Amino acid sequence: MNVSRLIPTVTLAGAVALGLTALTACSSSNAAGHKDDGKLNVVASFYPMQFLAEQIGGKHVSVTTLTKPGVEPHDLELTPRQIGGLADADYILYLKGIQPAVDDAVLQSGAKHTVDASKLTTLERHGTETGDGHEHADEHGHDHDHGDEAGADPHIWLDPVKYAEVAKGVGKSLEKADPGHAADYRTNTDALVGKIDALNTAYETGLKSTATRTFITTHSAFGYLAERYGLTQEGIAGVDPEAEPSPARIAEIHAIAKKNKVTTVFFETLASDRTAKTLARDTGLKTDVLDPLEGITDKSKGDDYIGVMRSNLAALQKALGAK
Repeated sequence: MNVSRLIPTVTLAGAVALGLTALTACSSSNAAGHKDDGKLNVVASFYPMQFLAEQIGGKHVSVTTLTKPGVEPHDLELTPRQIGGLADADYILYLKGIQPAVDDAVLQSGAKHTVDASKLTTLERHGTETGDGHEHADEHGHDHDHGDEAGADPHIWLDPVKYAEVAKGVGKSLEKADPGHAADYRTNTDALVGKIDALNTAYETGLKSTATRTFITTHSAFGYLAERYGLTQEGIAGVDPEAEPSPARIAEIHAIAKKNKVTTVFFETLASDRTAKTLARDTGLKTDVLDPLEGITDKSKGDDYIGVMRSNLAALQKALGAK
């Protein structure tokens, strides 16, 4: 048998199969860019983007998220099915700098409407503070942050003001992607921004007068929040919430806690509390949860973004000695 003569036939058969698959995928959407059920097929990278898409899209969107509840989003690895699904999405909402695998997949997806939330507000650099207003680097010489190639902090959703800016940008982009429902997207955006503005007011009022302005966290995700409300974030070991602090850093944190009357070490819901407990044991501090809101689980102190952010406010008020 001449094997070489079979190769074109197999290749052609494969091409036909791929073509039929493509036609099947195309048939699931109509000419207006909607699925057969009339809804816009939206893919969100992780929970903060999912919340925006669902709240603003409302009944006109069908939202799927690449990051399942309980999965730490920074280390997400996409399946071939998820990567392939991006090409069929009508609209993709992601945040560059949080999930490298998502950034690469979106870039290669060829999807018509892709929105990078980091472009809808202004990003800044935040590091682990030393207590005197200066950032310091870890033992490898890198700043304790993560984000895009410029080192910008991507945790914009933890600042209600910036999150509201992103919400407005998402609303406008959905209007362009699905102009037939633009009026509803505007109404939903206004309603959501109103809730986020009320959240901002609650933080301003609730943190206006406190016994200390410094808080310690295992995950350096709260730089924007700290800056917005005049607080100082002290990260134990940078962006890895499960990293073991060095003896030198423990001693430094102990000195900062004593100087600034800090009472609490915060850890998060999606990671081990081992680091926080280690530091608390060595420094005599309490532990509590400050949720970076990268995912909602049954352990979350709230059903959605607004609920968890209000729980975070209560935890900060208690730890900082709000008056």
